[in-house]
Amino acid sequence: MPAPSRIDQIAERVERLLVRHEEVQRTNALLQDQVEALTRERDALKSRLAAARTRLDALLDQLPADPTQDPESR
Repeated sequence: MPAPSRIDQIAERVERLLVRHEEVQRTNALLQDQVEALTRERDALKSRLAAARTRLDALLDQLPADPTQDPESR
C-alpha cells in the first residue's frame, strides 16, 4: 500500500481540525448556556438578598433606641 500523499495527509488533518472545531463550538455553546443560567441565578440571589436586607432594616428600625426601654412604653 503506497504512503498517503502530502495532499491526503493535509486533507486528513483538515478534516480532524474541522471535527475538533465543531466539538469546541458545541462545548462553548453549552458553557455559554451555563454562564447565562448562573447569571440569572446570581441576579435572583442578589434580589433576594436586597429584599432580606430591607426587611431586616425595617425590623431594626422597630427596635427601641434604648435597649432597657420597654417596647410598650413608646
